[in-house]
Amino acid sequence: MILDNILEEINKAEDIVILTHETPDGDAIGSSLALYGALKSMGKKADVIIPECPEIFNFLPWYEEIRKEGKEEKYSLAIALDCSDIKRLNGFAKYFETAKTKIVIDHHGSNTMFGDFNFVNPDSPAACQILVTVLEYMGIEINKGIGACIATGIITDTGGFRHSTIKPETFEFTAELLKKGVNISSIYRRVMQITSMRQFEIRRIALNRMEFLEDGKIAFTYITKKEQEELGIGVGDHEGIVEFGRDVEGVEVSIFLRELPDGGYKASFRSNEYVNVSDICLLFGGGGHPKAAGCNINLPLEQSKEKLVSETKKYLK
Repeated sequence: MILDNILEEINKAEDIVILTHETPDGDAIGSSLALYGALKSMGKKADVIIPECPEIFNFLPWYEEIRKEGKEEKYSLAIALDCSDIKRLNGFAKYFETAKTKIVIDHHGSNTMFGDFNFVNPDSPAACQILVTVLEYMGIEINKGIGACIATGIITDTGGFRHSTIKPETFEFTAELLKKGVNISSIYRRVMQITSMRQFEIRRIALNRMEFLEDGKIAFTYITKKEQEELGIGVGDHEGIVEFGRDVEGVEVSIFLRELPDGGYKASFRSNEYVNVSDICLLFGGGGHPKAAGCNINLPLEQSKEKLVSETKKYLK
């Protein structure tokens, strides 16, 4: 059984590195810190590496122990969380590639199974929900600290329990965390509702230029590199913009482009009922989930818009 292999590798590992995907969200950070806390409780030596971590998650336990880089020597075990492809490992795939043993714990249907041991469940709404199963199998007590990290991942990746991917056990796990003293309402407010002034301003810019195409079935907007620089936009400050387009009545697909510092754009896709946006993003070298995915496109704004919208149109009814 794969969980037996994972437990065996963790038990015998001398040092462990925890990695997650680029532009990490609440599920990536929550699962990484939850596993880090669990490994510490086992007396294991571990590093969690997230080079750019949004400040919105600074309330989580062990946030201050996140490293921007790992050690020079090879790790005996590398664990990738919430990451579908080795190319998305925060630019630090080297720590994964050089480790003696490699484990992947994920919930993306597009996962390339790039580990020696892969525990992947595409039916799970969050990597944190999968991690609950892993930790329970390992006999790790999910205490208040670990629980806060897990709750953060579940809340963010389900859109605050709004997405159709949630399962009955999602609420069962959350109820158990409540019993352990995890303040679910406080976490929800921190990660889903509170915005900084700079976040408010960049959202206002994106909303003011939002277009509705194809009889209102596609919402499209963008922000430029210059706008981000002028407002001092940091890691994660753009999160949530793509959701505004999806929430408009009649919209099936929302597309949001964020200009990258080195040129090109990061495209975020969301859908409502029937379009699998992961299929669209895969065509551009990206991926994700059926209703939430992303990719990079290295073209000027108008060309990027034209190509992405043109491909999306093929999936509309």
